[in-house]
Amino acid sequence: MNLEHLGLIGNCQYSALVANTGDVVWCCLPRFDSEPVFGRLLDGDGGSFSVQPPGGATGAQRYLPNTNVLETVFSTTEGRFRVVDFAPRFAQYDRFFRPTQLHRVIEPLEGTPRVCVTCEPRLGWSKRQPAAVPGSNHIRYEGFPAELRLTTDLPLSYLGGTPFALTRRQHLALTWGRPIEEPLEACTMRFLEETTRYWQRWVKQCSVPPVHQAKVIRSALALKLHCFEDTGAIVAAMTTSIPEAPGSGRTWDYRYCWLRDAYYVLSALGLIGHFEEREQFIHYLLNVASNHPTLELAPLYRVDGRVDLEETIQAAWSGFESHGPVRVGNSAARHAQHDIFGEMVLALAPIWVDERHEAERSPHALELMGRLARKAASVAGTPDAGIWEYRDGWRPQTFSSLMCWAAADRMAGIAARHRPAWADEFRAAAGRIHAQIVDNAWSPSLGSFVSSYGGSELDASLLQLASLRFLPRDDPRLAQTVATVHRELTVDGWVKRYKSDPMGPANAAFTICTFWLIEALARIGDEAAAREAFDRALESLSPLGLVSEDYVPATKRMWGNFPQAYSHVGLIHAAFASLPTWGEVL
Repeated sequence: MNLEHLGLIGNCQYSALVANTGDVVWCCLPRFDSEPVFGRLLDGDGGSFSVQPPGGATGAQRYLPNTNVLETVFSTTEGRFRVVDFAPRFAQYDRFFRPTQLHRVIEPLEGTPRVCVTCEPRLGWSKRQPAAVPGSNHIRYEGFPAELRLTTDLPLSYLGGTPFALTRRQHLALTWGRPIEEPLEACTMRFLEETTRYWQRWVKQCSVPPVHQAKVIRSALALKLHCFEDTGAIVAAMTTSIPEAPGSGRTWDYRYCWLRDAYYVLSALGLIGHFEEREQFIHYLLNVASNHPTLELAPLYRVDGRVDLEETIQAAWSGFESHGPVRVGNSAARHAQHDIFGEMVLALAPIWVDERHEAERSPHALELMGRLARKAASVAGTPDAGIWEYRDGWRPQTFSSLMCWAAADRMAGIAARHRPAWADEFRAAAGRIHAQIVDNAWSPSLGSFVSSYGGSELDASLLQLASLRFLPRDDPRLAQTVATVHRELTVDGWVKRYKSDPMGPANAAFTICTFWLIEALARIGDEAAAREAFDRALESLSPLGLVSEDYVPATKRMWGNFPQAYSHVGLIHAAFASLPTWGEVL
């Protein structure tokens, strides 16, 4: 099951992955970090919801233009039909309607095709089959925390996989909680029309570069689906345990809100002109911080702000393409990762420098920023797990200190405008951390900054020295660092995070690192190299424009959790940094 053959649908409450075979192979309900109802992605017996021709086939997938509505078209000797999959989302009663519902429309296009439908949910990680209780026009699946019901205008007798002739449009709606209590066809088609209109309006509000617009738009739409609107949390990915490379054992659960990743998502959404997600995330962050009076923040939280994320292995699950183990939870929640204090300051900073955010300014938010910046200044240069979440051998990580510097530096500017009494404090802290990084992380022998204080290793996060403006763009140390990382960590044009760690060699390229290189090249003035690298990086996109965590250039296959917010963030930032502007083409 190639990741390239999966489409994503969702509505900022839940998401699902739909294969080009017509199978819903991954869906956790009622939210991203819940147990899977359909989990065939990670085990052949994990359950799925299938609409396909008899004997199975591969369909042609596309999104309806500028939406998160997915279409799969099947062509057989008997005719053609399409399956339209979507999760309803649209404005209603001055708020967004986003029910925990999966709608599937089956429509004949040509001839009289035959179709098979099977719905085989599972009771989470137990893989037990729920009792299926038929009603007059629905099947109720028992054993879940809330009612799971499949409502349809198909004969229930056909739902076990019996082939039937498709002579008219048919409708299926899987609901969690409250069932549909109105005529199904009218409800589904109204929801489809409203959902399509919502996404197309959302895209119209996006700023995009004039080149590769469709790819930037798809990344923006994918990022939006990583937002959990109920609390304002933003998840790192939709899945767990897809390995970073075959047989690597690097199988992590990313269905949670990493504070770092959330900042990067907000920065990308800000580039395209969407800001409501930042407003929602501020409330999430204020809630999380209120539970930590000393700001001993965890790197990640559940979407409801809890941190009960003990990492366990589901031994009964074979894993993606049998590459286990399958993990639930993530022990990185117990790490110290000092960069998060800087990223949270940067996430809040636009409120105080962009007049469009004036309504979000509050004494609570400013006080929290000050506390976060002071925390950053206090931990700069001390050992931590860092951005790559090393599970042992903690050292003072250069990237962590870089983000701590950014916190103090940006806070000094904001304080000068909104709390002058703080300005000197943060200006001095920024100067101290800057000098500390230069003194401890610059290697004269390598002619480059290095990953940790006093070390000799490189990692791709050093490319962020350019985007964070740590040095002037014409400083030779910046160009030398970009060139060294480019030379030492690039394989077949793709950038790895690092050469190795305690778990062994890093064989796959970490997708965002290639986009970081593109952005860094553009920022130091090498636009030609940046654009060439960007064109090559687009090879990693799936036919639908989605991107995973990792990419193996030798096999041209995606690996790692999918879709990955980080990767789509990288694409958007690299596009804006390297591509022509509208003024250059009009």
